[in-house]
Amino acid sequence: MRTAGGPGAELTPLVGRHAETTRVGRLLSTARLVTLTGVGGVGRTRLALRVAGDAGRRFPDGVHVVELASLRDADLLAQSVGGALGLANPGRDGADATEAVAAHLRDRRALLVLDNCEHLVDACARLADTLLRAAPGLRILATGRQALGIAAEQVFPVEPLAVVEPGRGHSVRELLGCPAVVLFAERATAVRPAFAVGEDNADAVARLVHRLDGLPLAIELAAARLRTLTPAEILDRLDDRFALLTTGSRTAVPRQRTLRELMDWSYDLCDAGERALWARVSVFSGGFDLEGVAGVCCDDALPAATLLDVLDGLVEKSVLTHRDHDGRSRYDMLETVRDYGRERLAESGEPPVLRRRHRDHYLGLTARAQEEWFGPRQAEWFTRLRLDHANLRAALEYCLEQPGEAAAGLSLALAPRHYWITAGSLAEGRRWLARLLAATDPATAPLRSRALATDAYLGILQGHGDKAALARLDEALESAERPRRRGHRLVDPAPPRRPRLLAGRLRGRRRTAGAGVRGVP
Repeated sequence: MRTAGGPGAELTPLVGRHAETTRVGRLLSTARLVTLTGVGGVGRTRLALRVAGDAGRRFPDGVHVVELASLRDADLLAQSVGGALGLANPGRDGADATEAVAAHLRDRRALLVLDNCEHLVDACARLADTLLRAAPGLRILATGRQALGIAAEQVFPVEPLAVVEPGRGHSVRELLGCPAVVLFAERATAVRPAFAVGEDNADAVARLVHRLDGLPLAIELAAARLRTLTPAEILDRLDDRFALLTTGSRTAVPRQRTLRELMDWSYDLCDAGERALWARVSVFSGGFDLEGVAGVCCDDALPAATLLDVLDGLVEKSVLTHRDHDGRSRYDMLETVRDYGRERLAESGEPPVLRRRHRDHYLGLTARAQEEWFGPRQAEWFTRLRLDHANLRAALEYCLEQPGEAAAGLSLALAPRHYWITAGSLAEGRRWLARLLAATDPATAPLRSRALATDAYLGILQGHGDKAALARLDEALESAERPRRRGHRLVDPAPPRRPRLLAGRLRGRRRTAGAGVRGVP
């Protein structure tokens, strides 16, 4: 049987959650408390209600859903649960109500769903612990941005819907097998019945759901914009996603109506240190490791001694995700969460300082990688740089955007030269070198000489003609020898030798090629 507080009928299909529904259902058969965690808008409530509906026959004394989103007073929690159980007078205060609920459930086999616990997490934890001890036949399914943290709990993180990597030439049929695309298409037809994913819009839809991280609420809000925009037009406006995604259901709780309100709710649940770190880690692109966050984000306002606790708080509240990669911790955040953090960082006035620290960190990291490249740690360094490839790009862009930083950027593009080669990123390495050389003062002679010679070398590895490489090497020699001609002492005498040696080899190869003799590689 189900009480008035049980799960109601679904108004829209639940998309892409079959595997999760099965796994959570199995957990409920072995664990007495299962908590679904995840970032706001990921669909914890929908998943919990589906699991509860499917599990109804296993609980002869009912499935009871307690919606806590609108409850602000923790002292009223037990009364709210009593109301969902159908108790006429569950008690005048919290203690009496808890006793009444525990007595009611003591001999029953029931499932209690506590939905949206995050703002009442301590009270929910105490109540769940009390009820589970009092009622052996009780199971509790909770949802929230963080776990309740009691002994009986089994945590199930709810991930965003799967997306496809855009630009890979996926067919329309393949895209329609992607859960995020299916959700967008289904919600789109609610506002534009004639809408369908086809050859004309498939790429835009794939890019759109990818940019939205597969986050169900964001996808639904984007689909609602199809009343007035095409998928491509929505995609073009995603740089200001918080202004764009504002048309949620009128019957939804306020924080589910717009993307900004959803993020504001998550932000308000954080303490001051967590809010500061959320904003600061938004300078990273892609993931980051513990060394990175310590080097970039810690200072007197956020001491290194407190970092682990603050970081743990953001992971616990589903702002950050944690992964173990070959024994090293990596952290990441959804782009929606990152964009919100960047807005908060801009309000603090800290972006210039944080972006410079970010650049300095990766300048040091790539220099260390280059020093140890030809040694036992080469594979480790390659993996680290590969994981931080997006951060290298962000640091290089900073050097191009900020006046006076081009020389540092040139050093940053030079340091991972063997990484560019090993990663098969010769074209990208050369593109950074070319852009930074164009922005660098010719007076930085030794640095420019190395950069020009490296550019020539990468070009040769690409298979580009000797003529272009020789031109770059001649320019490198010119740059390296300029201080001598001006009567200055050359600080670094090594650069001229390398371009001259390589140029000599190239010219020798060209002279001997006609005679059928292989030149020096």
